[in-house]
Amino acid sequence: MHDTTRPGPSVRGGSLGLTLALVSAFAFGGSGPAAKPLIEAGLEPLHVTWLRVAGAACVMLPLAWRHRGLVRERPGLLLGFGLLAVAGVQACYFAALSRIPVGVALLIEYLAPALVLGWVRFVQRRPVSRAAGVGVVLAVGGLACVVRVWSGLTLDLLGLLLALGAACCQVGYFVLSDHGSDGSDGRRPSDPMGVIAYGLLIGALLLTVLARPWEMEWHVLAGEASMDGRTVPALVLLGWIVLVATVAAYLTGVVSVRRLSPQVAGVVACLEAVIATVLAWVLLGEHLAPVQLVGGAVVLLGAFIAQSSAPKQQQDEPVASGGTESGAPVDGALPDDAHA
Repeated sequence: MHDTTRPGPSVRGGSLGLTLALVSAFAFGGSGPAAKPLIEAGLEPLHVTWLRVAGAACVMLPLAWRHRGLVRERPGLLLGFGLLAVAGVQACYFAALSRIPVGVALLIEYLAPALVLGWVRFVQRRPVSRAAGVGVVLAVGGLACVVRVWSGLTLDLLGLLLALGAACCQVGYFVLSDHGSDGSDGRRPSDPMGVIAYGLLIGALLLTVLARPWEMEWHVLAGEASMDGRTVPALVLLGWIVLVATVAAYLTGVVSVRRLSPQVAGVVACLEAVIATVLAWVLLGEHLAPVQLVGGAVVLLGAFIAQSSAPKQQQDEPVASGGTESGAPVDGALPDDAHA
């Protein structure tokens, strides 16, 4: 038992994890409003994605060298993280931005918390609680309001499908960020910095094949982009995307998942959609109709209920059963989540 007069290691670790999750949500949320002006200035969405990931991979090269043993120890984890959590999420999200508003793209992407429960229920074949099901229904209903299905799907269908693809890849981000974090599989715990560094490198290699950067309009980077009538140097936007919205976002995000578990971190990460929508309103002049704002709020509420109703896995209780944790964490480490 921890002394009740001061926070124990798990409390302090949880507080730090929550702070890192909030920082990550803000950093990730700023990627769309910074990337869309570059896309509108003439860069293809895949080219912006490649610049983002390749630039971040170059920044993380020293960490990749330091943790080069991971290539031998956990090749599957690194490949999956690079394919889904880096290349898949970014490519689908930026492609969606070229066709639908930033806020809508992120709200659809943040159906991921509900999809995580689908993974638990149908892939891992574990029961989920009734509250979790209610959360999923709310999220889907809110999404119907966002896209205004009664108007014949007024938003671009391909853009919606790309955003949904980003949501599916983000499930991989939450699952893989926590995978192997406590060495429960008998191997040494994987260092999150190394996982991120190699994930970015692998993602950059995959995106190089898809994006073909040698065909990119490089001159756009030497010019300026427009943000709701205001001109901003393209390199400034690219620097924000690489350093803040990628390097800082992934570093704080993965560490927060390991301190909080994918479920709790997923709840906090839902704030990314709110942050991005507000930034898109302030910086890009993108406005959503009142019914879409209400729908977006319902999506976030549903995601919150779905995630918060699914506590971390226990020995004797199913995932999302609503029970409490048994046993105290050791040295501030939280047990693996059911998804890992």
